[in-house]
Amino acid sequence: MNKEIGVSPGIAIGRAFVLPSSVCEIPERMMGDADLTEELDKLIAGIRSSKSELESIRSDIRELIGEDEAGIFNAHLAILEDPIFQNEVREIMRLRSIGAELAVQEATDKFASMFDLLDDDYMKERADDIRDVGNRLLKHLLGESEEVESAIPLEAPYILVAKEVTPSGFVKLGPSNLLGIVTVMGGRTSHTAIMARAMGIPMVSGLDSKLQRSIQTGDLLIVDGDAERVWVNPDSSIVEEYQHRKEELEKERHSLQGIVSFPPVTKDGRRLEILANISSLNELDRSIQEGIPGVGLFRTEFLFMDRSAVPSEEEQYRIYREAVVRHGGNPLVFRALDIGGDKAISYIALPEEDNPSLGLRAVRILLARKDLFRIQLRAILRAGAHGPIRLLLPMVGSLDELREARDVIEEVKQELHEEQIPFDGDIPVGIMIEVPAAALLADLLAQEVDFFSIGTNDLVQYVLAVDRMNEAVAPLYEPYHPAVLRLIRNTAQAASDAGIPVGVCGEMAGDPLALPIWLGLGIREISMSVQSCLPVKKALLDCVAARCEEVLTDALRCKTAAEVRQKLSLAWEQPRQPLTEEAPT
Repeated sequence: MNKEIGVSPGIAIGRAFVLPSSVCEIPERMMGDADLTEELDKLIAGIRSSKSELESIRSDIRELIGEDEAGIFNAHLAILEDPIFQNEVREIMRLRSIGAELAVQEATDKFASMFDLLDDDYMKERADDIRDVGNRLLKHLLGESEEVESAIPLEAPYILVAKEVTPSGFVKLGPSNLLGIVTVMGGRTSHTAIMARAMGIPMVSGLDSKLQRSIQTGDLLIVDGDAERVWVNPDSSIVEEYQHRKEELEKERHSLQGIVSFPPVTKDGRRLEILANISSLNELDRSIQEGIPGVGLFRTEFLFMDRSAVPSEEEQYRIYREAVVRHGGNPLVFRALDIGGDKAISYIALPEEDNPSLGLRAVRILLARKDLFRIQLRAILRAGAHGPIRLLLPMVGSLDELREARDVIEEVKQELHEEQIPFDGDIPVGIMIEVPAAALLADLLAQEVDFFSIGTNDLVQYVLAVDRMNEAVAPLYEPYHPAVLRLIRNTAQAASDAGIPVGVCGEMAGDPLALPIWLGLGIREISMSVQSCLPVKKALLDCVAARCEEVLTDALRCKTAAEVRQKLSLAWEQPRQPLTEEAPT
């Protein structure tokens, strides 16, 4: 047994297929000035062939999974066509008088290394995309064909074991026969992981390279994407246990479908709206299929990633409008661009910072780069002409920031009015409560906004001064810390006093254990990942709101997170006496 990183949930049991490593032999050809023109023509032809192949793969993945996952290959095309990348290759060829193949390899290594050095998991994994594009171009320059297809086992389903699986390799493997994936390299935000999750294929990354070399094609594997484990040739008792767990997971998933049409109310009739956090139109479609009645958080920053330039107003407008139209009048909250910190974007120049999480990010960037903010505001406001939406400002920490942002919103409204472009002139504007300052000033901020959304991920990080991505201090990241609970209570009370709605988003909202907090504080809306909605709804249906209020009162008196968790868990136990009857005298 080995402990890794689960990047796509689920359990797979089957025989291993170890993907042979493919290494390009690159000739070190020197060339004279007379050869340069011919070599540049060869480079252009290789780019053209690579582009054609990527467009074909994009078409295949669109049919296989959907439009949004096919967009992954838009990023690959953007890298291939990026003039900075192409000019780097040409410059290396000219300055060093070497062939196109070696120049492509060196340029690929240079740009991939730049991403590898970034202190951000998402951007680090974009280095894999650069290498994928570079390797594809190299194969065309060398006249080599894809080796993956010829190695695929066609007779039976299999669990793939490889050093890494690129997005294009994933498509070539024919995922219909793929039970699970185990890789040495990769992470939760890799494009292969995204596609695996979209297809429901369990995947674990970070496999020890020594163990990977010891796995042979035909070995029996168990891949547990939830517990983040890989078992190699386990004994029969472990296989039997996992087969039983797999059957139970299937039954649970099937049973959850039975509550799709149920209203989200507790046993004593308290309603709590359960909404989705999404990053794409494809996730929106899945949320609609799951019967989720609205979107509590549309993360617009993902429209800005995996590309080489800021999306235009028209491009953003088309996506936002499509989301509004597809949602048919249901609640939809667009969060303004939230970048910086752990979400860097290469083409938006930001200063080097020793501590990006405390630096220029979120609303601070929007106010520093009002050109970006205005373009997005125009697109969102125009989309609002097609149905009801709300606008959420990220990481607001003061009245000054809020007022400056609202001034920009009003200026953009005036521009659209003068241009006679239809837009939503009454769009509700809310703020994320995710820094301690906002939670402590919630009574003042509530007077100048239309709603709050408590962003638990960052709130916990900033309250406890714990970087949740830092393994050394990750155990200190505790959502149920009494200090966090008190700031959430303070925010909810301020919203109630001001008569504005307050919602909760983030991982804490997707934890059923937190339900007594929301019900006890009178919060009426929580939003989470699509896959968490039905499990949380099932727990909600088993709750009694009055009991949750009792439990929360006790939890707020607790001195430690462990005590808080223990108290909250009592919400699903029967009270000592019926809640609807008088206590015996």
